[in-house]
Amino acid sequence: MRSLIRPFAIALLALAGLAGLPILRAASAAEPQIVDGIAAIVNGEVITYSQVRALSAPREKLLRSQFTGNELENKLLELRQLALKDLIDRRLVIQAFKKESYQIPDHFVDQRMQEIMRESFGGDRNTFIKTLEAQNYTLGEFKEKEMERMIVAAMRSHNVKTNSIVSPTKIEDYYRKHHEEFTTKEQIKLRMIMISGQKDTA
Repeated sequence: MRSLIRPFAIALLALAGLAGLPILRAASAAEPQIVDGIAAIVNGEVITYSQVRALSAPREKLLRSQFTGNELENKLLELRQLALKDLIDRRLVIQAFKKESYQIPDHFVDQRMQEIMRESFGGDRNTFIKTLEAQNYTLGEFKEKEMERMIVAAMRSHNVKTNSIVSPTKIEDYYRKHHEEFTTKEQIKLRMIMISGQKDTA
């Protein structure tokens, strides 16, 4: 996965400046909130604020029950930064998988779907589908998500076995010495879109 080094380096460096984005701040109730917008663009693929919120929401609920005030804001900020970093990392891994023209056989994904249905819903397909619908997922969308999870798990496992870990400091040093190499289309652009909406009272 050597091809991941360049975009991952840019992702890592870009994340250092994300604390100012509204979606990553634990804003007070008096501040206008963003309904949705672009949190990051990974080689042409958009990551939205709603995707960041969806990933961080379960942990945010727990943090709100444990902390208050500035401590809570700092914890939420850290959590949202990690959520965005994780989403960026996943997109890079999936893009690398597709670039290498790897494939996961459909029957592997179908088998995983059956396992979920059996373990979480007692094998009741109707209950499974109704639960997906309640979460605004179609069966096809959920299957795609599961395939992506399998891709990420497989690629990360392969990467751990075949590559040494590169520290953030080494990545930043490399970037500074080879800055001209990063002036290609293979990059992450960060944008912010302000959309009027109701205040976040969560």
